[in-house]
Amino acid sequence: MTPSDWPSIRIAAGLIVDRAGRVLLVRKRGTTTYMQAGGKIEPHESAYQALLRELSEELGFAAEPHAPEYLGEFTALDHVNMRVEAGTFHALLGENGAGKSTLVKCIMGYYQPTEGDVLVDGREQVIGNPQAAHTLGLGMVYQHFTLVPAMTVAENLVLARDNVPGVVDWKKEKAEIGAFFARMPFKLPLDARVSSISAGERQKCEILKQLYLNRRFLILDEPTSVLTPGEADEVLGLLRDMVKAGDLTILMITHKFREVMAFADEVTILRRGKLAGGGKVADLTPDAMARMMIGAEQLTVRPARSGTPGKPRLAIEKLSALDDAGQVAVHDVSLTVSGGEIVGIAGVSGNGQRQLVEVLAGQREAQSGSIALHGAPYHALRGEMREHKLSCLPEEPLKNACVARMSVADNLAFRDFDRMPFARGGWWLDRGAFEANATRQIGSYKVKTRTPDTPIGELSGGNVQRAVLARELGRDVDIMIAANPCFGLDFAAVAQIRAEIMAVRNRGAAVLLVSEDLDELLELADRIVVMFHGAFVYETPGQNADLTRIGRHMAGN
Repeated sequence: MTPSDWPSIRIAAGLIVDRAGRVLLVRKRGTTTYMQAGGKIEPHESAYQALLRELSEELGFAAEPHAPEYLGEFTALDHVNMRVEAGTFHALLGENGAGKSTLVKCIMGYYQPTEGDVLVDGREQVIGNPQAAHTLGLGMVYQHFTLVPAMTVAENLVLARDNVPGVVDWKKEKAEIGAFFARMPFKLPLDARVSSISAGERQKCEILKQLYLNRRFLILDEPTSVLTPGEADEVLGLLRDMVKAGDLTILMITHKFREVMAFADEVTILRRGKLAGGGKVADLTPDAMARMMIGAEQLTVRPARSGTPGKPRLAIEKLSALDDAGQVAVHDVSLTVSGGEIVGIAGVSGNGQRQLVEVLAGQREAQSGSIALHGAPYHALRGEMREHKLSCLPEEPLKNACVARMSVADNLAFRDFDRMPFARGGWWLDRGAFEANATRQIGSYKVKTRTPDTPIGELSGGNVQRAVLARELGRDVDIMIAANPCFGLDFAAVAQIRAEIMAVRNRGAAVLLVSEDLDELLELADRIVVMFHGAFVYETPGQNADLTRIGRHMAGN
């Protein structure tokens, strides 16, 4: 498959906001993705004319001729060429915003390129929608599962077809699926509800669904993000076998160099919408690929591990907590984290890690047990956090650690807004101090924002994370709780955050690092604890950690 010579993607889109601050998003028929209203700019049109026309045609929305405010233009893809040979395993790399999603959406018919072509089996194709892509044998396995949890494996496979009969002959369908399974490397129980099978089995089911629908070119979007290391290697290894047998061609979006080196034949690397490089994986190194991804940007160098653990600073004793449905999510866990130590909690998503962090951050009540900081009882109150110098880098920081409509400067001052230098007499706020603090931290942590007064909700996910990092680490820290701090971030942001975490540890802080990225834990943690079904089931020193053994415990074995 060859998308060749794509000079640019040109669309006009409108940000339509009502007086309550709500944004109008639209969803094209046959898709599941919501986006801004707009569409393709025709050759004779300006962006402004195209937007007015699309709003009228698609929504029946008549904008006043001079009402729209011009917000600028963006080229998602610029002169990108990529060739994926039949019967190969091809990796697609790039930082956030590099154009990976735009490229695969063009291939799958969600977007149409303004210029250039998509060639399938050497023939130019017009892929106007996902159905057209499916007809050509193109399929996509998304990062997040699209299965119906309440249905069985067989029901999910059958009901994904376009030609499902009004009355399904399940005996016949199961016989046909059984024959299909006999040719496949994956084996799943047909009558098992999807909600009852493991994350690895769900990922296999997503892949099997595409193969059952006769897709022979699969796009995999971060396919191992919720898998244990063993499950990831198993799934990618079996797919690799199918590729070698000539039964499948794969294009995989990933951030994991290990997977690229282990399974991919060739790689294409994008940077800021342009082709940054690529070639045969055998001829490249992870360092070479990283340089292509980040260009001239200098990565933050992670400091070497130094010092030895001191006195305990965070102690969790027989802690239990419920999830949102009232079920036990954290069950009788105990853990101590000492100063000058990083303790990593490993586990597949959904095993109680989120609820544990929410209890520590004061966002969820514990059902039983106790928490102590420096030997003193801790109830997750703001005053206690300040007294014990506790910082928190939560998952989804825009949702859990920021007020989106407030400025970057205000969000950076949340911890101490009622103290000097931000407040005088405990009530009068010094806006100059807010601005000075924001300017300093924005520069130190490379937060990309138009001004300190820009609403933090307008920043990218990576820059929100940098801003929260600046706030939480821009002061003395004795105890730090970090939950998936690098999830979804670009290469440069990951390097900076991991360096900052190690630096905090080296200065004597106690760090509790909860991460679904086992490579991250192996790189940073002094000790690793595995969490499964709400309990701590295994512990090992970081330097002696065995990947296979950790993976088995993550899977409950």
